[in-house]
Amino acid sequence: GVSRELGSSMKSVGEVMAIGRTFEEAIQKGLRMIGQGMHGFVSNSTKEIPSSELDCALSAPTDTRIFAISQALRSGYTVEQVHQLTKIDRWFLDKLQSIVRTSLRLAETDAIANLPKELLLRAKRQGFSDFQIARFVLNKHGERARDEQALEVRSLRKKLGVLPVVKQIDTLAAEYPAETNSLYLTYSGTANDISYEADGRSVVVLGSGAYRIGSSVEFDWCGVQALNTIRREGYRSVMINYNPETVSTDYDMCDRLYFDELTFERVMDVIDLETPNGVIVSTGGQIPNNLAMKLDEQHVPILGTSAADIDNAEDRAKFSSMLTRNGINQPEWSALTSMDKINEFIARVGFPVLVRPSYVLSGAAMNVCSNREELERFLQLAANVSEDHPVVVSRFIEHAKEIEMDAVAKDGEILAYAISEHIEFAGVHSGDATIQFPPQKVYIETVRRIKRVSRQIAKELHISGPFNIQFMARDNDLLVIECNLRASRSFPFVSKVLKLNLIDLATRVMLGLPVEKPNKNLFDLDYVGIKASQFSFNRLQKADPVLGVDMASTGEVGCLGDDTNSALLTSMLSVGHRIPKKTVLLSTGGGKQKAEMLDAAKRLVNNGYELYATSGTSHFLTENGIANTTVYWPTDEGMEPKVLNVLREKKIDMVVNIPKDLTPRELTNGYSIRRAAIDLNIPLITNTRLASAFITAFTTMRVEDIEIKAWSEYK
Repeated sequence: GVSRELGSSMKSVGEVMAIGRTFEEAIQKGLRMIGQGMHGFVSNSTKEIPSSELDCALSAPTDTRIFAISQALRSGYTVEQVHQLTKIDRWFLDKLQSIVRTSLRLAETDAIANLPKELLLRAKRQGFSDFQIARFVLNKHGERARDEQALEVRSLRKKLGVLPVVKQIDTLAAEYPAETNSLYLTYSGTANDISYEADGRSVVVLGSGAYRIGSSVEFDWCGVQALNTIRREGYRSVMINYNPETVSTDYDMCDRLYFDELTFERVMDVIDLETPNGVIVSTGGQIPNNLAMKLDEQHVPILGTSAADIDNAEDRAKFSSMLTRNGINQPEWSALTSMDKINEFIARVGFPVLVRPSYVLSGAAMNVCSNREELERFLQLAANVSEDHPVVVSRFIEHAKEIEMDAVAKDGEILAYAISEHIEFAGVHSGDATIQFPPQKVYIETVRRIKRVSRQIAKELHISGPFNIQFMARDNDLLVIECNLRASRSFPFVSKVLKLNLIDLATRVMLGLPVEKPNKNLFDLDYVGIKASQFSFNRLQKADPVLGVDMASTGEVGCLGDDTNSALLTSMLSVGHRIPKKTVLLSTGGGKQKAEMLDAAKRLVNNGYELYATSGTSHFLTENGIANTTVYWPTDEGMEPKVLNVLREKKIDMVVNIPKDLTPRELTNGYSIRRAAIDLNIPLITNTRLASAFITAFTTMRVEDIEIKAWSEYK
């Protein structure tokens, strides 16, 4: 697996900015913000480190060392002992120990209702959330804290007058009164720095949080576009977000910016102060979407699609039942209610199957399972991620094209849409896939069916705002994979290619303003857009650079061209691929993948490239009359030349390595080749469809032939 140790080579893909008036408050806020399911410095459900390994965990700088420090202080380590092992300044460690002391006092309280005001205020000033406080109090009785108990703490502190105040971030070094609209909430204060109008003209937009794999600047773009429309329409724009490196947290982007947590508790604190016209949860990705039901239960006005309909789409079992009820095709599925039912399902459909938890972003804990051992392991992982919502197991359709519909609807009627196709077959996450818009190789009949099914779903879910539906198509059969009632990560891309701001349109719908159907059609475009993904495997030592249903990319590019070849070539070069000079290594997986790569291999030879191939691929190429040089797996003893030696000797300009199966031999040998290519900075492609498309592009046209045009020149 990936090495978690931190060093001089950067590994992070995002950051948070937590602001408080005590270090304890800021660190606990920050740990909640990082999006790893942590509740703060204490009261996390992390697996305890064995006592014999704790010193080692404290000595090694990793992304989880802060939680090893928490365990050590709770286990009786002194500040001095932790300092000697970590070399972290004693001042910080003393503050962290103060958090542990307060948690012990909370654990001594016999009931939430009996929490003393002094202890409650101390805990809040040290950054404890309502949920953390409830968990410590209930742990004494062996009870498990849930949302209801956190609300009980909230109710108690409001009754006792333990409330946060709003403070401005002082950008003037205290020399003059601060006038910034950048705000944060804290319990270390007596009065708000700003006054509230209570006029119902505020619209709160929930941001997307830290950049991370699965949620990056694409969702921030959506939030910024929503803010622009809100301001333009005369409303007071309010953003809650904690990402310091993004546009939505610029000082002049909205009327009020809360640099604070995107948790239910903090969002409710802001709503209590703002008394807004409504809240937009559909432009910030999965974090705000997951809050919809909780906010709705507290009678918070959610703009656009209702929370109940969001739940009907996010809850895998409810959504699948809705599709069945409406006669819409989908892969066969079964909810994880018992292993007996899952075994019956497997006996009927066979492997491979796809395990999918509910309410997750970027395929988190989503996995394709090829055998029973994988199934049991991934079912447990998915159940842990999706404790309160069902996990669904569905039949995985191999060699199917994946197609996406990004759209905006009003009261269940679609106003504007964009249909795009993945170059890779289904099985590669949409965030990692190479996407082509408008679609170039989709049957007209398939497009008609996509539009018809999308209209059905939009009507059934009463959609008002942005949404995304993912389809699979094979032999003109169309199946629905999932539907997200929020902006997807492809909204910015299709908006810019189509030259129609879909988020502006969606925001006007959510504000209840009159809108007209745009006079734009994707079939009128005389150019092609390609979105290609940027990966950072070279930063992640030991990671296997192979793609699947769980997202791995850390960025993307969007490129335009007069045709697919020019757009694809530009996009692949933009994410760091290079056109090979003389040699290409092919290791092309199973029989079907070998056949898919045959034409591409012929193209390479016809264009003067020399092919190297691992034994199975070499035999297939030779049988089909394609000249190549055989290289051998690392485990093929006594056979030369070894593939790794050829790579290290820089004899290869590009590697195409397609995983054949999940047997130990294939995993070991395939991983060795893929990892060596990354570590030696040799361009690597692990998908036959993308490899074929890229080879076709660079053997069809030269880089010098790509016409340089401004965006405005594409009509």
